Amino acid sequence: MSDSFAGIIDLTHGIDALAFDNNGLIPAIVQDVETSRVLMLAYMNREAITRTLTTGRVTFFSRSRQAIWEKGETSGNTLQFREMRADCDGDALLIKASPMGPTCHTGADTCWDEVNEDPAAFLRLLEQVIATREASGDDTSYTVRLLQAGAMKVAQKVGEEGVETALEGAAGTEEKLAEETADLLYHVLVLLRARGMSLKDVTDVLRERHGG
Repeated sequence: MSDSFAGIIDLTHGIDALAFDNNGLIPAIVQDVETSRVLMLAYMNREAITRTLTTGRVTFFSRSRQAIWEKGETSGNTLQFREMRADCDGDALLIKASPMGPTCHTGADTCWDEVNEDPAAFLRLLEQVIATREASGDDTSYTVRLLQAGAMKVAQKVGEEGVETALEGAAGTEEKLAEETADLLYHVLVLLRARGMSLKDVTDVLRERHGG
């Protein structure tokens, strides 16, 4: 098995131990790594698995065309490989991926015509945007100026936004509460960045508390 792509691979005994059918194929369920939404079902053979692990782009075997095909090779809506696991019997695969656009050929997010959306995923995206802005050093960006001012300044802004959110929660409109909460969440993410932390540090604590 190729180790040129740093995805998580749990094929305990390797590709040869998988229970391929008589046509050398195995079903592969694709799931969005962020939202956990099931995106599609297709088939893989040994070559498709190897290409997926090597290139980092999910690749299948087309039963109708009898050929290898990389998802999104014509549309651009690729699936970026993140993780691969075999089930307990070794006769089906779970592929976790990051979709680069709609997955279904109809233009739908999934092949079951479901909306693939997770509000929490946008917070992770916003966290990445904040990191990108910081790396740019562009002081025309409010985010950059805030980070350059230091953690104390950012903490002050979090306090201000927290008070404003509380006031809107107590007596404001739902629209204003949503706006102030958005401002608060943004500044909290900037504060975490200023302290060298991330959203994962927070969710780890929440997960631990929930488990307890």
